Amino acid sequence: MHLLHIRGSQEVYQGKQWSCLKIWILLCLFPRTFVSNASKPNILLILADDLGIGDVGCYGNDTIRTPNIDSLAKEGVKFTQHIAAAAVCTPSRAAFLTGRYPIRSGMASSTDRRILFWNGCSGGLPPNETTFSKILHQQGYSTALVGKWHLGVNCKSRYDHCHHPLNHGFDYFYGMPFTLLNECQGTDEPELAKSLQDTYWLYTQIIILAVLTLLIGKLTNLFSVKWKIIICLAICGSLYFISWFSSYGFTKYWNCILMRNHDITEQPMKLEKITSSMLKEAISFIERNKHRPFLLFVSLLHVHTPLITTKKFLGRSRHGLYGDNVEEMDWMVGRLLDVIDKKGLKNNTFIYFASDHGGSLEAHSGNAQLGGWNGIYKGGTVWKAHYTTPVFQPKDSGGCFRRGICPCFRDGITHHDPPLLFDLSQDPSETHPLSADTEPLFDTIIRRIGNAVEEHRKTLTPVPQQLSHYNNMWKPWLQPCCGTFPSCWCDKESNKAEDIL
Repeated sequence: MHLLHIRGSQEVYQGKQWSCLKIWILLCLFPRTFVSNASKPNILLILADDLGIGDVGCYGNDTIRTPNIDSLAKEGVKFTQHIAAAAVCTPSRAAFLTGRYPIRSGMASSTDRRILFWNGCSGGLPPNETTFSKILHQQGYSTALVGKWHLGVNCKSRYDHCHHPLNHGFDYFYGMPFTLLNECQGTDEPELAKSLQDTYWLYTQIIILAVLTLLIGKLTNLFSVKWKIIICLAICGSLYFISWFSSYGFTKYWNCILMRNHDITEQPMKLEKITSSMLKEAISFIERNKHRPFLLFVSLLHVHTPLITTKKFLGRSRHGLYGDNVEEMDWMVGRLLDVIDKKGLKNNTFIYFASDHGGSLEAHSGNAQLGGWNGIYKGGTVWKAHYTTPVFQPKDSGGCFRRGICPCFRDGITHHDPPLLFDLSQDPSETHPLSADTEPLFDTIIRRIGNAVEEHRKTLTPVPQQLSHYNNMWKPWLQPCCGTFPSCWCDKESNKAEDIL
């Protein structure tokens, strides 16, 4: 069975949504319907990172070649009503694994930091959450995650691995515990909290300027100042710089790492061979488990910036580096489908392809956009109400290009009372908000949505906020390290994967 869906959500919405609950229920109950059979169906999940609905052929794109993904749609089922639970990675992936709104597991941010920032933070998917991988493991499945995780690693010590994939029902893990960033490639434009880093640099420069001014004034007798004041200010400035640069300045070494199960195999990871390595691991898992039921979750690093693409695919598309990366991703999907077919598993394998959410509008280099295309969609249900909307930068751009990720709190949002209401069956682009003058049922619909929101809130149980300032702060004692901290450099990958290309 083939199922395919590219989720086009780019914004955060309030209201009643189905998230990925339906597919989660299907994944968990599907094996149970075959209990009486001699064998259970295999399950292959392929999740792209930041792929827009308009980036593949089966959803209308005619400039990027995606024949393998298109074949899934042609031979199987193509979803058109399937909603991402969030517009960013950490909460949307928590919902994908659990079938629950991320707010229920504490994975919905109560701050401007809406994703996990570090491998060395204490936040992550709580160990008590039920994931489809846990359920399938209990049903006798061999389970593996190959690729991106981005749902936390440790809680209290560097070795407790409380948030690790192996603690959430996976027997095997190979890939990134975090996510790709520009910093992984060492590019000039930082991606992780760029505006925050700019602020830190500004304050650091002010402190340096103040120290130099006092020092020059002291040495030239322009004004009288005690050496103790100059020394104290210099020490405080140095501590301030060290406190933030020790984390942000070494992002490549702290976050861009490769793990096999609990062991770090590359720190930092070698981006030029990660595509081959991931594909080789996924194929190897299928071959090892072809005689028993398996769940293989291939969580692709494609098509997240910095768009790591092998030489074989560079310049092949008509859509620049992003198109090249999409076409390489499609080739990876094709290789996995070929293995399933050649091993005689095609008629006994449930295959599902999706994106964690829509394309990243803010991904850009200079004036060139590097992210995907969400088509006409912003995501939602048949009726959709916006209680709040982000303050887009620039206005009406649909993204927050200066901040990188749109905020959800304080001065970063606009409140709407009554909420902005759209009829997606007539206005899928959400460009013409309805009013009581244009929609006779306006008050009734707003009242029903409001009641649904209140009923939903009544079902919420207070849980620890995994993305709080404390849980999302880098902690040296939690930092995964393959050596003696802070000397975290290693390469334990002895197998060469280039031949698979």
